[in-house]
Amino acid sequence: MALSNMTCQTAKPKVKPYKMADGEGLYLEVTPNGTKFWRLKYRLHGKEKRISIGAYPAVSIADARKAKEAIKREIKVGIDPVLKRLQAAQTHALTQQLNFKSMVMEWYGKQMPLWKPKHADIVKHRFEKYVFPFLGGFALADIKPVMMLNCLQKIERTAPDLSRRMKAACSHVFKYAIATGRAESDPTYGLEAAMKKFKRGHYASISVDEFPEFLACLTDYERHVHRQTFLALKLLLLTFVRTCELVEARWEEINFDKAMWVIPAERMKMNLPHIVPLSHQSLAIFRELNTLNANREFIFPGYYNPRTHMCKNTMLVAIKRMGYSGKMTGHGFRSLALGIVKEKLNYSHEIADRQLAHVPKSSVDRAYDRALFLPQRTKMMQGYADYIDKVL
Repeated sequence: MALSNMTCQTAKPKVKPYKMADGEGLYLEVTPNGTKFWRLKYRLHGKEKRISIGAYPAVSIADARKAKEAIKREIKVGIDPVLKRLQAAQTHALTQQLNFKSMVMEWYGKQMPLWKPKHADIVKHRFEKYVFPFLGGFALADIKPVMMLNCLQKIERTAPDLSRRMKAACSHVFKYAIATGRAESDPTYGLEAAMKKFKRGHYASISVDEFPEFLACLTDYERHVHRQTFLALKLLLLTFVRTCELVEARWEEINFDKAMWVIPAERMKMNLPHIVPLSHQSLAIFRELNTLNANREFIFPGYYNPRTHMCKNTMLVAIKRMGYSGKMTGHGFRSLALGIVKEKLNYSHEIADRQLAHVPKSSVDRAYDRALFLPQRTKMMQGYADYIDKVL
C-alpha cells in the first residue's frame, strides 16, 4: 500500500531501523534517532542494490516518486545510478578543486616539450601577466564568456594582436579541459565578434628602389654608432637571417675555412638546422668581430652583461635613429634581400626563399622536398654582397 504524508509524519522511531514500503522498491527507512530516509531497492545485472534519494520531509513523497521513475528509466538502459552518482561527485569535486590557473599549468606541462624553451617562457609569462590576475583563481565552470571578454579587452587596449593570441591560448586550455572531462564548454567561443577589428600587417621594409639611399644613410651612420652594432646591421643585411638568429650566434657555429655558418635547429623557427654560405664580405666582418669578442661565448655579447648576447632591439633603435622609424625593421632586411636577389640578380624565388630558411607550407611538399640548393645559394650570396658593394 502506498504511503501517505500523514503516515510518514507520524512514523515513530524504534530500537532498530525499520522500513515503510511505498511500492516498486521505494521505501522510507526510519532510524532509531528519528531521521527518515527515502531509499530505492533495484536490481541491475542480476544483483540487488540500493540508492538513497534523500531525507524526509525535505524530499516529499511526490519528489521521491519522481526520482524513483527517473532512476528506473536509467536502469532500463543499463545505467547504474549509484555508479553515476559517484562519478558525478568525483567530477564535481575535481572541478571545484581545479581553478583556471591550475588547468593552464597542467595544459602547459603537456605542451612545453613540443615548444622551444624561449617560446614556452613567453607563453607562461603572458598568462601570468595578463590572465591569472583576473581569472586564475576561478573554477573552470565559473568562468563565463563576459568574464573572459573583459580580461581580453584589457589586453586589447594596448596590444590588439596579443589579445587575439591570448584568446587562442585560453581556448586551447578549455578544449583540453573538455577533452579530459573537467569542463563542458569553451567560454572564448565567438568572442572575436565583440573584439576590435585588427589587421595584422607585414614587417616594415623599404623597397628595392629605396635601397641605395638607405645604404648611403647606413654608411654615414657608421661614425655615430657603436662598432659592434654597425657590424651587426651589416651582417643582418648580408646574411638574410632573423634578428634573433644573429644576436644569439655563437663562435662554434662559424666555420671560417668552409666560409659557412650553420645555425642549429633549436635556434631556428622551424626547428631545422640552417646553412648560411658566407660571402667574402661577411667573413671579413666575422673576423673583425673575432678580434673584438674572441673570448666570449656569443659573437655579439651584451654591452652591460657580456655573458649574454646583445639585445635584438639594439639594432631596431639604431634603425630608428637613422630616420627609418616605421619604414624599416630588422626583419625588413629579409624582405629587402629577397627583392634584390630576384629583381636585380635574377635568382628564382625557390632558391632565394630557401636562403630565408622558409619551408614548403604543405606537409607533403616538406616530406619530399629535400633540395638545399647549396651551390646556387653560395653563388647567390657572393653575388648579392658584390651588388651591395657596387651600390656603395
